[in-house]
Amino acid sequence: MYHDPVAGAYWDRQYEDFPDLQLYLVDGDDRYLAESNAVPIPFGPDALPDEGWDAAMEQAFAGRPPAAVSAIAITIGVEQRGKGLSKVMLEGMRRAVSARGLADLVAPVRPSLKHRYPLVPAERYVAWRRDDGSLLDPWLRVHESAGAQLVRVAPRSMRITGTVAEWEGWTEMAFPDSGTYVVPGALVPVEIDRERDEGVYVEPNVWMHHRV
Repeated sequence: MYHDPVAGAYWDRQYEDFPDLQLYLVDGDDRYLAESNAVPIPFGPDALPDEGWDAAMEQAFAGRPPAAVSAIAITIGVEQRGKGLSKVMLEGMRRAVSARGLADLVAPVRPSLKHRYPLVPAERYVAWRRDDGSLLDPWLRVHESAGAQLVRVAPRSMRITGTVAEWEGWTEMAFPDSGTYVVPGALVPVEIDRERDEGVYVEPNVWMHHRV
């Protein structure tokens, strides 16, 4: 996930160009608890692209008037997880969107348990629900419980390519033949082509929509 070229090109710029959408949560001793990142985008919930996360980052810097805000990431400190801080950060995002005079927050959400089911199509996975009717995936469930609507899957949300040697280094696996490989932590398999010396990972995310 650290080798997405779109993230490499734009990640640092969001802090400089959109500081009001980069939020931090600290305690009374100024200890870091959580961070959230978001960017203004020129498309709204009725025109969500298949490219998801990559499209949000790229189009945020395209110079077009914003129509909504896209969440990019929420990071919770390891010792602070399980305390409900993700909902706090989501509410902070909603307030930041409202302060900009916009009404829509969308999020290309990375399902937190999809990596356990890499061979299951994303469209099928996101439809799974628990006995109480809530979404099976914990991170999707957090968004839904905060009032978000699941819009649809972004099938090409992130695209990460690298040489076979790079993929073997990133994953600590060997890829002796061309083919499809299940990689720990990946939501879908990685395609390895040894003749082209290339591995390609195309990750699906899920567009969620919060009305502010």
